[in-house]
Formats: sequence, structure tokens, C-alpha cells
Amino acid sequence: MITIRPANDRGATQLGWLDSKHSFSFGEYFDPKHMQFRSLRVINDDRIAPSGGFGMHPHREMEIVTVVFSGALEHRDSLGHGEILRPGEVQRMSAGTGIRHSEFNPSATEPVHLLQIWIEPRETGRKPEYAQRAFPFESNRNRPTLVVSADGREESLAIRQDADLFVVRLDAGRELKHALRPGRHAWLQLVTGELVVNGLRIGPGDGLAASDEALLDISATSNAELLLFDLA
Repeated sequence: MITIRPANDRGATQLGWLDSKHSFSFGEYFDPKHMQFRSLRVINDDRIAPSGGFGMHPHREMEIVTVVFSGALEHRDSLGHGEILRPGEVQRMSAGTGIRHSEFNPSATEPVHLLQIWIEPRETGRKPEYAQRAFPFESNRNRPTLVVSADGREESLAIRQDADLFVVRLDAGRELKHALRPGRHAWLQLVTGELVVNGLRIGPGDGLAASDEALLDISATSNAELLLFDLA
């Protein structure tokens, strides 16, 4: 079974410096029909204006993954990390028993576009952790790049949940097939471009949930960037 989550149906938060779209209930946006998908609790599609950002704020018991698609994001946290996250890099923050962090656009002229993902952990009460890594998305075009996994295989960032996250840059006319083992589920979040997935057409910002499917047959009708989650 495949269900499309249209981009225009997502929740929204708009501030002077922030344009955010929410695939699942978040903040003041609440929709009981769209609370989460499996362990995937949040997908926020954020565009932060120059010099804008989130001040220091707390998180607990959540695996938080951030992927920047354009611009740059400055991160600081209560563990003492101070990093700049750029396109091609992925950040993993295991909030555990508690962490505070801030996120700002350090540019005075360029906006930043990012997707932030929250995944519920399979175990709680662990110490908070932070990691950031660059991945070869461009040289790995038309193939999935594993960026997050439970076991950290293929130099991915390890999280505390049975969930794989792939980033894919797919050229127009190219195809990708992703097999799902029995009992697994998938969420595809299209960032840019257009795709046909198992015969269904989706556009920028659309999400797609798949359960009881053996295979996702993904073809790009234009150059596309997407996130693909393989979930227990």
C-alpha cells in the first residue's frame, strides 16, 4: 500500500525569518491523521532567512538528523560543539537524557534550506551524543548514499533505532529500485525535482509512505534530490 502526502497539505509555520513545512504534527500544527509514520516522528522542511535562527532550546529522547541542501547552518550545543553544517554534510544528535542546542544561519545574505528529521529511539535513558559527517553525494549520483543506520555500516552515522536513511541525487531519466524486506516500511521525501514511484507521480515537497510493498521502483522525470527511509 502506498499513500502520498502532498506538499500543499503539510502544516506550516511562518515567521519573519522562518518558512517551515511539517509532514507530521509539530509545534502549533496538530493533525491526528498525521502524527508520525512508524518511528519517524518529524520531517520539517525549513528555510531560514539570512542571520535568522533558533535560539538555545532543549530536546530529550529523540534522534535528530539534519541535512542541509543549500546555504549553511551554524550549530552550538550544551556538549560544547560548535559546527557549521553545509550541503553534503549530515548531522546526528542523539538527545538522550537531555541536550540544548541552537541553530542559526551565519550568512548575512544567503538563506539556508534544510530538512530536519526526528526519529523516536528504541531505548531511552542514554547519554546525549553528537556527530557530523560529510558524504559523497555528488560523486555517488544515481545511487543511494546511506547516511544514517542503527549499526553505522558503510560509514553512516549510527542512531538508536532500526532505521536507515538514504540521500539520493537522481538524474532525469535514471531509475532506482529499492527492495523492502518483509515487515519493513518506507517513507520517501522528495526535496527537489519530480519522480514516478511505482507508477505514481510526485513533485517537490511531496512525501510517500509505503507498507506491504516488496519493491519501490523510482524513476526521475527531472533531476531530483530525495530522502529515502527504510523503517522497521
